[in-house]
Amino acid sequence: MANQTPDTSAERGNARRQFLKLAGFGVLGLLTGNFFPGMGRFASAQDPDTQFVPDLDISLSARPDKIAIFPGARTAVWRYHATIQKGDSSRIVEIPGSYLGPIINVHRGEKIRIRFTNLIPQESIVHWHGLHVPAVMDGHPRYVIPQGQSYLYEFEVNNRAGTYWYHPHPHGRTGPQVYGGLAGLFLVSDDEEQALGLPEGEYDVPMVIQDRTFDMNNQLVYMSGHMMERMSGFLGDLIMVNGMPYFTLPVSTRCYRLRLLNGSNSRIYKLAWEDGRPLTIIGTDGGLLEKPIQRRYAFLGPAERLEIWVDFSDDAVGFETFLASLPFDAGDRFGGPRGQHQALPNGAAFSIFKIKVVKQEAGRQTLPAQLSKISPPRQDEAVNHFNPKQFFLTMRHMQWSINGRVFQMDAVADDEIVRLGSKEIWEFHNTNGGMMNMMNMAHPIHLHGKQFHVIERSGVHHDGYVDEGLKDTVLLMPGEGIKILVDFADYPGLFLYHCHNLEHEDMGMMRNYYVASK
Repeated sequence: MANQTPDTSAERGNARRQFLKLAGFGVLGLLTGNFFPGMGRFASAQDPDTQFVPDLDISLSARPDKIAIFPGARTAVWRYHATIQKGDSSRIVEIPGSYLGPIINVHRGEKIRIRFTNLIPQESIVHWHGLHVPAVMDGHPRYVIPQGQSYLYEFEVNNRAGTYWYHPHPHGRTGPQVYGGLAGLFLVSDDEEQALGLPEGEYDVPMVIQDRTFDMNNQLVYMSGHMMERMSGFLGDLIMVNGMPYFTLPVSTRCYRLRLLNGSNSRIYKLAWEDGRPLTIIGTDGGLLEKPIQRRYAFLGPAERLEIWVDFSDDAVGFETFLASLPFDAGDRFGGPRGQHQALPNGAAFSIFKIKVVKQEAGRQTLPAQLSKISPPRQDEAVNHFNPKQFFLTMRHMQWSINGRVFQMDAVADDEIVRLGSKEIWEFHNTNGGMMNMMNMAHPIHLHGKQFHVIERSGVHHDGYVDEGLKDTVLLMPGEGIKILVDFADYPGLFLYHCHNLEHEDMGMMRNYYVASK
């Protein structure tokens, strides 16, 4: 995978200046190496903080495994395994018959200790996607550990109730490691959510949507070697839900809360119910919305989450419907065959999973009119209200970049440094001009460590976006721009922002931003 650095003397000089600038902020040790326990690649030497008393203590490992997905040969995968060292064992929920990691359930305000052990034959590290945690706990690729070593995470859960997830984040290898099976859900509850009486237990269903390709021997196929797969992002030819193909969800005549995660490497879904009922959306990346909203359809880009309320009370036993992905123009101009396997194109129409009513149950729940309270965004509170930072999603030397830059492990530019405690407006533009416009495609942009407000969209307009509430990942189709408001409270240090098309990310469409404490 590409790991290029700027190739001009001016760019090298700028990177050097930023390195020295960060050293002046007092983080030279952080940026230059592995001298502090718990802050570098020698993580196997980490010792737990004796002042940190966890409510939940988990051992988590990534290891090779084989699982029966189809009749015949078992499929080789990489899987997360977890055991509880302290706390209620029910906090870890395995998904039967799935290669996905266990669902981790926590409550806001709890202190969590997780010792991650890497047992796969590549460097790896775990990113807690959507969680607001200190920089050293966020899973930056500079903290990768080799096979056989461990990394200690200790953090307090500060997020609102919502659907978050965890996955690897080694630079250049995130795509294949996630595709190989390394991903899991991290669900947060809080008192506000629990007071609503939303569907729970078997009526609260997390669903991870992914696309995969298998060969004739039931083994995963990834990246045939065709350059266009890297430029567009890998697409599979079979839709998986919770690690299983041809998924059917049996339901009762009750209300359900469906938590949908797009765990695909690059595929975008345009979600709609096959029977025409509207999508009733109650939550996004950062948890519950203030009020439910309805859409005829909704886009779900890689790494985005939607929580959907659906009521089957009036459907008879035997009724069936599908959650489908409707056709749309994904802006992929690369096209053409991609190796021996013909993937479903991004933007194709297909069914994702089937719903079948199998049981009659009495009673009916009412969806609350008010779900939560979210402080409204105040653009005038941004320190750069009159001069938002600009980030252009472009192609550079046949690889995707941000402002013409590609990933460097430690470097930041002037416009990537923010002050602790400040709010800023950032604008992202997916609007190349001229001949390069033909090479535009969709980019889901993710900020590590933060939930943000979407202020506005510009350019080409697509219906179906769910920008309400709090977000950590936002989808930009070709020709679009977006403005977000970010609050850089609490945690200083080096964090990432990047395209969550995993092949684009691995190519270097990823940058650091630095939260300076002074």
